Amino acid sequence: MLDIVTFGSALVDIFVDTGLKELKTKKKKFIAYNVGEKFLIKETNQFTGGGGTNTAVGFSRMGLKTGIITKLGNDWAGDVVLNELKKEKIKFLGKIINGKSAFSVILDSYEHNRTILTYKSITNEITMDDFKLPETQYIYFSSLMKESHKSQEKLAALAKLKNIKTVYNPSSYQTKKGRTYFSRMLRNIDILIFNLDEAKMISKKKKIKDILKDLGSLGPEIVCITDGAKSVDVFDGVHYYSAQPHKIKVKERTGAGDGFASGFISTYIKKNDIPLAIKVGIINSESIIQYKGAKNKLLKYHEAIKILKQMPIKILAKL
Repeated sequence: MLDIVTFGSALVDIFVDTGLKELKTKKKKFIAYNVGEKFLIKETNQFTGGGGTNTAVGFSRMGLKTGIITKLGNDWAGDVVLNELKKEKIKFLGKIINGKSAFSVILDSYEHNRTILTYKSITNEITMDDFKLPETQYIYFSSLMKESHKSQEKLAALAKLKNIKTVYNPSSYQTKKGRTYFSRMLRNIDILIFNLDEAKMISKKKKIKDILKDLGSLGPEIVCITDGAKSVDVFDGVHYYSAQPHKIKVKERTGAGDGFASGFISTYIKKNDIPLAIKVGIINSESIIQYKGAKNKLLKYHEAIKILKQMPIKILAKL
């Protein structure tokens, strides 16, 4: 029996530190390159990434028996991912085919914000025939598109019939399609986690409490909304919880959301305590953003608790 199975992307992230300062307009920021020009970059690094592997490693390090449903090619990138899963004691439940694995090129600005160029390839082509679901308490769905998203919808419905708890952490790929499209998945989801920008694509409410309650009406028992360095807000159908992260010097933000999600869900599964889960999620996320790589500094549960004692987080709870 596994504690949790993740269903999401697995890829190799190539980090490129451009050292370029951002160009700013009233509404947007850009990393700009002159066409046809060559320029020197500061540094490159290579790590595994993807919402599926990031959270799987996070769950495993937090002490959960973890499996992953994903799709890999029989190439160098696929080998890198498989070796890491084995090292982190994660059960591979997906499929390896003759083809290219997914990868991303992450362009980091001088201000440490990033633009991600992603080749999703076969990770968006996962069918229900590509895996067999083992016995598990939870299934965690991260952002996928096309055939893979359809399979996630089917598996979420099946999980509900089997009394398996489900968690969904979508991205703007899904939320920009609108409330009707999104609601098909949410009716079978127990815990929903996403950021404020994505939440506003689905709910037209203005206040954070109203947004949380509105999204909860679509099916999830627990709704969690993160807003970067500003706040984390959670609604469990009765209580509203809110917390502010610490002010942390940021090295690179990739994987911060996955770090929060794995810390939050792991603690909720282990302790059934939402305030503690919020705190551990924040601590795990803050550990990630101080280093490069989406999972290098994911914490073990006892490490997070030790840091939390040194750096307390206040939770505001209201009915």
